[in-house]
Amino acid sequence: MPQRTWQKSSFSGGGEGSCVELAATAPDRIQLRESDHPHEITTATPHALSNLLHTLKAGGLSR
Repeated sequence: MPQRTWQKSSFSGGGEGSCVELAATAPDRIQLRESDHPHEITTATPHALSNLLHTLKAGGLSR
């Protein structure tokens, strides 16, 4: 398996831990992980991730 290049979110704080990281693994797949749990990875399409981010920015998914 090729090495992934993980990129930290620009909204992640400085230092180590508590960072969301992304890696493009194919033209139609993006992997996400929490830096505190680097072996727990989820995969999404760019379209699904975009919809999630727009929903979160609009204040959606409230508890």
